[in-house]
Amino acid sequence: MSDIFSSQDWLRPVETDTAPSEDKRSKRLFFYAALLTGDILSLGTGFAIGRTLADVRGLPAESFGLVAAVLPIYLLLESRAYSATTLERWRSSAWIAFANLSTAFLITIFVAFLLKEVSPISRLSTGFSFVFSATLLLLTRSLIGLWSERVFRGAALSRMLIIDGVNIPLPEGLKIVSSEPVEKTETTIHPLALDRLARQLKGIDEVYVACPPSRRANWAMVLKGTSVKAQLLVPELDTIGVIGNKHFAGIASVLVSGGGLKLRERLLKRMLDLMIAAPALLFLAPLLLLVALLVKLDSRGPVLFVQTRVGKGNHLFAMYKFRSMRQSDCDSDGNVSTMRNDDRVTRIGKFIRATSIDELPQLLNIVRGDMSFVGPRPHAIGSLAGDKLFWEVDQRYHHRHVCKPGLTGLAQVRGFRGATHRREDLVNRLDADLEYVNGWSLMRDVMILFATLKVVVHRNAF
Repeated sequence: MSDIFSSQDWLRPVETDTAPSEDKRSKRLFFYAALLTGDILSLGTGFAIGRTLADVRGLPAESFGLVAAVLPIYLLLESRAYSATTLERWRSSAWIAFANLSTAFLITIFVAFLLKEVSPISRLSTGFSFVFSATLLLLTRSLIGLWSERVFRGAALSRMLIIDGVNIPLPEGLKIVSSEPVEKTETTIHPLALDRLARQLKGIDEVYVACPPSRRANWAMVLKGTSVKAQLLVPELDTIGVIGNKHFAGIASVLVSGGGLKLRERLLKRMLDLMIAAPALLFLAPLLLLVALLVKLDSRGPVLFVQTRVGKGNHLFAMYKFRSMRQSDCDSDGNVSTMRNDDRVTRIGKFIRATSIDELPQLLNIVRGDMSFVGPRPHAIGSLAGDKLFWEVDQRYHHRHVCKPGLTGLAQVRGFRGATHRREDLVNRLDADLEYVNGWSLMRDVMILFATLKVVVHRNAF
């Protein structure tokens, strides 16, 4: 995309009578927690009532060992059901929960039979327990469902429509923006323009783009790094009867971006970050204070070097490092890569760069949520690979921003760090970053963290 989009807003809200979409993620998390709590209480209370009735009638009462077996199986079967679809279609979801509870009971009884433990199980007490648990489950699901229906009004996800050069009927209940034309000949897009798009997408769960066929490939490339589920409207798909595509506002659509990590994966990754970052800040506080003092004594200027970097979803953020260069030589845009024996680097700067200590203030970025411990390294807007800007070298470059940038990453542990004098220096890192993004797992993050310990001191760290 041409530089014109780096200096002006190329997305403008469309004036409609409908309210724009709001960030509904915190509300959804609240209802997921309510559903989980309601399910657990329903099963526990149902078993307690069944046991009490059996006691009152003088019948053999089932022990709470049965609920201890049924509950984990039920939660395992239902784990993926705590989603926006559950809130939007709560009636059918309630009956699916009932089916999962029935399955959990049957599995438990079948396993007990295989273990020859069927005789101690009271059939009547178990029957009472199942009936009351299922009744309470359906009741709590219905109450929570009705509540969520009032809160979300049938749309638990925040959606946005981008209109680029076409006319379509404007649906209600979502944010709508119009775009300057994205021409077919424009193959790169300025990070400042992407940051503006990211700000429009803040709080959005799904984005749809209506544009002419000639611009779809460009929009597909742009949207892959947004960390939002994105679809292009392709009305001609209906004329050929494509099987498997979805529809939006009656128009056929195709998925071009999955939106990065799922909610459960993001939560696990965030938990890992906070479990390490918070104790690390306390443990390393004396070292951080000592380095700050040495930086201040070594040369004039602030202790921290703050630089704008590209983060998750192409959002720009302020990244912290210990200042390792003289203040007058600091490169705020990252246009000039640091070279070996670079005369801009101070005496203490050489040491903290060689040992990667200069990166430690990014623990604050991790606590703030701008970064993660593991992910693609964040780059400055003006970073060059040879004589080209990073984002001009490869069209896939912005795809790496689908997840949070990291203090370390797969590219770093493979030795791809330091100056980028050639195009290949960036492509090697990009390939590793995309491999990480497309194959994320919590265990891989842990393995990368351990591997990082081996490359803290590296020949390309200068």
